[in-house]
Amino acid sequence: KRSGAGYNPDLLNDLHNTSLYNTNLKMALNLGVYSTDMSYSSLFDQTQSTINYMGGARQLAGKLGVLEAIDEEAIRRLEENMNNREVVMDIISETFMNSNAYLVQQDRPAIAVMVLVGGWVEGLYIATQLTNGSLEANPELIDRIVYQKLSLTTVINLLESHRSNPDISFLIERMNELKMIFDEIKIVTVSDVEAETHAEQKITILRSEAETFITNDTFNRLLEKI
Repeated sequence: KRSGAGYNPDLLNDLHNTSLYNTNLKMALNLGVYSTDMSYSSLFDQTQSTINYMGGARQLAGKLGVLEAIDEEAIRRLEENMNNREVVMDIISETFMNSNAYLVQQDRPAIAVMVLVGGWVEGLYIATQLTNGSLEANPELIDRIVYQKLSLTTVINLLESHRSNPDISFLIERMNELKMIFDEIKIVTVSDVEAETHAEQKITILRSEAETFITNDTFNRLLEKI
């Protein structure tokens, strides 16, 4: 939103597709997709859409056996705080984290990773579509897309830790195809790294400036792949 991108409901995954997801892979990926669609809707104050996607996520969570992580209390709080975007985003994040934590506790970490991948890919899909296929229309949004090259490495590493799972192995192949395109994108550091310490939060942030380089051909292939 800070990049100036707008809200386009046509980019969201149709909730009528829920009944079509009948395997763990499809259910997990689309639980992540619906979670991202819910966050996107909330970010632009689309109240009914946010509630609808919470319902869709809850339905998939039930089919996956993780309904305990998305309880009635979360939905009630969501409905009561629809006019407070920060609270809504906190509830969505909390619900997403609860789902992943529950899956790990139930010795189903591979499913948790699939959910994460689904959400990440949907976020990338929405971002790329909002560019209208142009590298020039929204440079800040393009930068955010380019920097997903770094996130993709993390995603693949998470998947690799569960490679023995056939569904995960399939996703690794797909993510590596995406990585081949991202590998053509250059991110070059152009300043020294500076440390910024926040004593109260007990954290240190490392900052540096970088320049990014992506060609129209690479971007078009990225659009096609996503």
